[in-house]
Amino acid sequence: MPSPLKNHWDEKYASTPLTQLGWYEAQPQPSIQLIENCAIPRQATIIDIGSGASTLISRLLELGYQNLYALDISPIALEKAKTSLGTEQAARIHWLEEDITQPSAILQIPNIAIWHDRAVFHFLTENHEREIYREILQKNIKPGGFIILAAFALNGATKCSGLPVQRYSAQSLCEFLGAGFTLLESLDFTYQMPSGDLRPYVYTRFQKG
Repeated sequence: MPSPLKNHWDEKYASTPLTQLGWYEAQPQPSIQLIENCAIPRQATIIDIGSGASTLISRLLELGYQNLYALDISPIALEKAKTSLGTEQAARIHWLEEDITQPSAILQIPNIAIWHDRAVFHFLTENHEREIYREILQKNIKPGGFIILAAFALNGATKCSGLPVQRYSAQSLCEFLGAGFTLLESLDFTYQMPSGDLRPYVYTRFQKG
């Protein structure tokens, strides 16, 4: 039976045009900037957590990245992403339909070079969910690999898409990840929603020791 969370996101993606979704970015510039700063080989593994119908995957293809994974809980979101890319480009992506707090397929991806998450982590409001998330990071990111983690800032929204969120600073993200991950850079970014509302984010880039 589909989970309430899966149903929630399926409904959002089914009922709203992509460009009107509250998290839609025509140009995911902060994410691209931080990914490029990692200076990894173009064939290294990158996974986008909560990829949905994000434009990030298409931008990474344009930049020549070749081993891309898109993970989302919503099959409707992933189908929309495939349609947006077109058949030829969509075939170049590894698509994973999965709840990150109930991992299965993601555990089979070793040596992740970049883990990118702008969409999921701040929704994990329970300690046990965050513990599962951290265990995956520790197991599947290669030594020397990178985490790009964006979340609602301390002065950001308390809810998104009707769901409660956890807010963070660069320091609190450091504390969450622990001593095995080094903060390389962070930036404050104010995202403008399609509605015109502003949402403060913190973007961080960590490296696994």
